[in-house]
Amino acid sequence: MVNGFMLRKIRIILAALFYIAVTLLFLGVSWRINLWLGWVAKIQFLPALMALNFGVLAGLIILTLLFGRLYCSIICPLGVMQDIISWFGRKAKKNRYSYSPEKKWVRYSVLAVFILCLILGFAPVTTLLAPYSAYGRIVNSLFRPLYDLLINGLAAVENHFDSYLFSEAEIWMRSVTTFIVALLTLGIIGVLAWKHGRTYCNTVCPVGTILSFFARFSLFRIQINEDKCRKCSLCAKNCKAAAIDFKNGTVDLTRCVACGDCIDKCHDGAISFAIAKSPITNHKSQIEPDGSRRAFLTGAAVAVGTAAFAQAKIKVDGGLAEIEDKVAPHRGTPTTPPGSVSARNMQRHCTACQLCVSACPNNVLRPSSDPMRFMQPEMSFERGYCRPECTHCSQVCPTGAIQAVKQEDKSFIHIGHAVWIEQNCIPVTNGDHCGACAKHCPEDAILMVEHITADGRTVLVPAIDKERCIGCGKCEHLCPARPFSAIYVEGNSTHIVK
Repeated sequence: MVNGFMLRKIRIILAALFYIAVTLLFLGVSWRINLWLGWVAKIQFLPALMALNFGVLAGLIILTLLFGRLYCSIICPLGVMQDIISWFGRKAKKNRYSYSPEKKWVRYSVLAVFILCLILGFAPVTTLLAPYSAYGRIVNSLFRPLYDLLINGLAAVENHFDSYLFSEAEIWMRSVTTFIVALLTLGIIGVLAWKHGRTYCNTVCPVGTILSFFARFSLFRIQINEDKCRKCSLCAKNCKAAAIDFKNGTVDLTRCVACGDCIDKCHDGAISFAIAKSPITNHKSQIEPDGSRRAFLTGAAVAVGTAAFAQAKIKVDGGLAEIEDKVAPHRGTPTTPPGSVSARNMQRHCTACQLCVSACPNNVLRPSSDPMRFMQPEMSFERGYCRPECTHCSQVCPTGAIQAVKQEDKSFIHIGHAVWIEQNCIPVTNGDHCGACAKHCPEDAILMVEHITADGRTVLVPAIDKERCIGCGKCEHLCPARPFSAIYVEGNSTHIVK
């Protein structure tokens, strides 16, 4: 038997550490923190599933088989966020929860839709339901601007004392769509957590449903000693998972997250977290042994099968989030980061968690508004360009959507090619000499050549060597033409390595 007080304290400490670590990643506090704590993103269930990281998946399943759904109450940041909100709700009103039967039809319907959308590559549904990704969007879209505002305030204060510990951050909205989605997600989940605890976690979340298949077989579990129980209902009134039926002395292991709150509230020592007394446990509503074996095999099939089917081949189109300063051009093929191989590969693996967007120091990545790649990252160069020495996005991606790229290999990856637009070019429109694109091209892929305009003038305009151009976007970023650049990067459907 595990001491209930210690169980709860250890869980809270571990949950706080994981939660802080994930939040720091998405806040983009420093690149060193990303290097130290990047593993926290890689052990999230859905990113591991999309990356086919069977070692992590096996570890999480073993953890669940041993201790129940500890993943949901310790490792998953959205689960911990719900606990934080529900804790404040309990401060406002104590003993506020009650037992409710499992809504299987909702849970399994959502899971079926989620798996189907993974197979078909329908990003809007999968990105909205993924818990880790939902939390990433909340931090990146809502909390990070507040963090940057705080840092800018501190930088302004210390400048008066000739100190430069803090660097001012540029605050801008990367995507209105993603901001609205993040705000709605926080609002809906926040209200549910405040009023009902872990309703989203135990009724909607597909990861929670997958882990519930294994949780029913956990070795250690919450158990009620009916000889000691006085039916006071305090356990049920403090169970944010609504998993304790105190009248029948049962615990729904598929929803219990082993938080230990019930043990802490029981004044009679009737509840314990201990090794199961029998293979079926004291949960009376649990299925019979044959059904349990079928459920276990189903859970295993879901965990492995989803990852395999998620690699389905999908065709996608372009589409960009709207940018305020320069106007983003329409790209027939979206430009995706080096290491992503192609937009199709990005769509198959990406969960739109926005970690790469947060890690990009050049403000090149932003969420897409294209329906088929909803909120997945793509490149646009109004605020920066993809520097040859930067490989941050490939090092933080937890799903394999952007594969690791070495700094010395990056310049050999051709993610796109520059395209010249005559009617936007300054030498053509007003006769002034420019040449900014050729002057700053890091690959010497642009040469200024003579061109005769429609009115008979001879001017120097850029000629692009597509064989040398790698699509870094420096020419597009530095082009002085407004509002549309006279040169822009069109993505390659599949990246070329030379």
